Amino acid sequence: MKKTPLNNAPGPENNRPELTVFEPDKSRTSVFCASGNGPYNNTRKALANIDLSPAKNKRVLLKPNIGRDAKPQTGIITNPQVVAAAIDAFKDAGAAVAVGESPITGVNMSQAFETSGIKSVAEEQNCPLLDMDVRQYVPVDITDGVAIKSLKLCREVTEYDIIVSIPVMKTHMHTGVTLSVKNMKGCLWRRSKVDLHMLPQLPEHQEKPLDIAIADMASVLRPHLSIIDGTIGMEGLGPSAGKPKTLDVVLVASDAFAADSIACELMGISAHDVPHLKIGAERGYGVIDLDKINVSPENWKDLKNPFEPPPIKLSVEFPGFTILDIQSCSACQSTLLMFLQRHAKQLRKNVSKDKNIIIAIGKGHEELPPGTLCIGNCTAKHKDCGIFVPGCPPVASEILREYFA
Repeated sequence: MKKTPLNNAPGPENNRPELTVFEPDKSRTSVFCASGNGPYNNTRKALANIDLSPAKNKRVLLKPNIGRDAKPQTGIITNPQVVAAAIDAFKDAGAAVAVGESPITGVNMSQAFETSGIKSVAEEQNCPLLDMDVRQYVPVDITDGVAIKSLKLCREVTEYDIIVSIPVMKTHMHTGVTLSVKNMKGCLWRRSKVDLHMLPQLPEHQEKPLDIAIADMASVLRPHLSIIDGTIGMEGLGPSAGKPKTLDVVLVASDAFAADSIACELMGISAHDVPHLKIGAERGYGVIDLDKINVSPENWKDLKNPFEPPPIKLSVEFPGFTILDIQSCSACQSTLLMFLQRHAKQLRKNVSKDKNIIIAIGKGHEELPPGTLCIGNCTAKHKDCGIFVPGCPPVASEILREYFA
């Protein structure tokens, strides 16, 4: 079986899996959709269009999005039945299959596997579950990186022959969407995922450094196959504080960028408006132009169900609050969003209507107004200007306790 290297940087330090070509039509990028029959059947139907025989006698690592402790009906994490279908399909093809994830800061991976329902599925199918943060990372150079020049990669990614990205279809406050390409960020070791949120603005670049960094990551870390779970997605305040959105659709493609492009279309978004996808496509990492993608079935656009986009500013979503967010990560942001959803009215109870409560997250603030509620370790240098709640991220109960102390 002929393989194409996943990245072109030479040297033993860049020992990463090679790209197995699952593309059925070598002359044109293809994306396959299946809908209306539930997560397991949709996944098997979409995968039936892909020749999985190259996976025979290979080690396959399934990388769903289960980096948070959540249930599938919330739209936060990948549906376990999509994962179950992928396990069965690759086992039927003669592969040795495992499921792996590296969670966001503060999440216990064992608990997240159990809450998601994936632990039960894996046990039924005798499939190993891997907390990819347990072992030491593998350093990886990014020869052509613009925002980042190296990664700390979870070791399992270098040891498996085939990597399959299985994200859930979601909007994202920082990156517009989180789909196949960005889901691979969960292959970065421990807190190194947070580092991509902490980068300074790059001179002569209008895009956020996070978006450029994700494109840099994609130069050396792309999946061999993408399975996008649109069973129940998330709209609005994604990736974890939005509203569940039911589509009952699964997409499959060997080109992660093409899969993400079609998923974006179904969400009512153009992939050209998603910076990390646009940058990566311009660099030649994948295809996002619709006229260059063959989508099956022909009536796939009938599945379109526009997602509510994330708000441009959180203060619009939560009137009476001014949110100062510079270089925060999704862990701290998600904590704040869920905290405000539950406790915003309680916080506003004894504050005059003409005065906003100022909250800061992220490490990029030069100075903050007096009286600011500073949330998370990244705001520690401003702790004397108001109320400081430590943690990475802090828990909601601690924020509430410190605020009313």
